[in-house]
Amino acid sequence: MPAAKNKSPLSYQERTYRTIEKSGLVSTIVKIAETDLHILAPRPVEDQALLAVSEVRGVIEGYIKAHPAFLQSLEPLPMDKRAAGLIQEMLAAGAATGVGPMAAVAGIVSEQVGKRLLGQGLAEVIVENGGDLYVARTQESTIAIYAGESPLSGKLGIRLVPEQMPCGVCCSSGKIGHSLSLGQADAVAVVAPSTALADAAATRLGNEVGRKKKSIQHALEIAKGITGLAGVVIISGEHLGAWGEVELVRL
Repeated sequence: MPAAKNKSPLSYQERTYRTIEKSGLVSTIVKIAETDLHILAPRPVEDQALLAVSEVRGVIEGYIKAHPAFLQSLEPLPMDKRAAGLIQEMLAAGAATGVGPMAAVAGIVSEQVGKRLLGQGLAEVIVENGGDLYVARTQESTIAIYAGESPLSGKLGIRLVPEQMPCGVCCSSGKIGHSLSLGQADAVAVVAPSTALADAAATRLGNEVGRKKKSIQHALEIAKGITGLAGVVIISGEHLGAWGEVELVRL
C-alpha cells in the first residue's frame, strides 16, 4: 500500500516529530509494512494499535485489489456506496480537493487508528503517520511546522484548543519526502475535522504553490473553496500565507 504524494510532515524529517515534548503522554511506535506510526497516549497501546493498523490496512488493500484504479489515479474517482466507510471517506476527500483518493491514505490511517484507540477507553491520543496527525486531546496543544530549508522552519507552530479537537493536521511539501508533489512549497499545513480531507487538501494546495510569492495567495483562494477545511498555513522560502481558523505561535 504505497504512499501517493510527497510529504513534508509537521515537525518531521527523519522522524523529528518523535522527539518533541510529549506532555505526559506515553510514546508507542507501530510499524507494519509501509505504515510507520508514532502514537502518544496516556498508556502504552502497542497491541491495540497493531490490531487497528492491520484492520485498516486490510480494508484498503482489499479495495485496491478489487479496484486497481483506486491506487493509481491522480484524479478523483466516482463515489462507491458499496465500499467501506473509510474508503468512501477517501473517495470523498479526493473529490472535494481534486486529487486521487490515495492522497488521503496517511490521514485516514491516522484517524481510523486514533478512533479505534479512543473507542477502547483512552481519554486522548495523537497518531502521527508520515507527518499527518490525528489529534484528540483534552488540553491545548501546539504542532510545530517543519519546512525544510526555509528560514521559517521550526519557528512557527499551530495552536489547537480542545474545542477544535479531534481534528486532522496534515502537511505536504514539494521539496522534502518520497512521494509525489507537483509544487514547490516548503510546507503546506492543513487543519480540518476530517484527517482524510486535511491530507488530500495538503496535496492539492501543495501542487498549486510555485516559486513566486503570488502562488501562495492562489493556493489560499483554492483552499477557501474546499468545504470542510478549518485553516491552512503555507510556507515557501521566506514567504508565509495563512487562511481560516488557525492560530500561529512562535516557537
